[in-house]
Amino acid sequence: MRAADHIDRFAQSPLARWSEAPPWALTSMSRAIVAELVAELKDRADYRIEGDIAVHVTATVEAAAILKGPAVIGAHGFIAAGAYVRDGCWLDDNCILGPGAELKSSFMFAGSKLAHFNFVGDSVLGAGVNLEAGSIIANYRNEKADKRIRFHHDGRLIDTGVDKFGALLADGVRLGANAVVAPGAVLPRGTLVPRLGLVDQA
Repeated sequence: MRAADHIDRFAQSPLARWSEAPPWALTSMSRAIVAELVAELKDRADYRIEGDIAVHVTATVEAAAILKGPAVIGAHGFIAAGAYVRDGCWLDDNCILGPGAELKSSFMFAGSKLAHFNFVGDSVLGAGVNLEAGSIIANYRNEKADKRIRFHHDGRLIDTGVDKFGALLADGVRLGANAVVAPGAVLPRGTLVPRLGLVDQA
């Protein structure tokens, strides 16, 4: 399974060289991948670089937001006060993290939004994805003795070989307020998860 098959812009993005990788491989390597992308932006005048964090000059990062690199914040992005970005995150153009949103080891394509009070861990979000307030993409099977992430997709059991992976959300997925996506999931283009909904593909 390739993340690139679910995201139209993947092949034209800076992540194109990892097009053959499954989403859990991308998130497992997120720190190295994003560090490489930051290094490639060092000589560009349209990015402000501080250590291992690159923020486009048109992006807004409010005071009291926390960015822990490596991280890339793309053009016209908005990171609200109280948002928390950590452990290797790449945000494409026009992405929004609202107050209290936490993004960990994840990739967000253009126009995707975490409204507020969200957690998204070890995930790949396509373009135009929207998470309403309080919705969560969990990344760890706390309730199981065997923590390795396995899930069902297209009638087969997928063993990721990793113990932390959230989800691959294809372009245009919407999560309603307080919805939860359990660790290990693939949501097709345009999926709508209702408010208080649970997606568990284990």
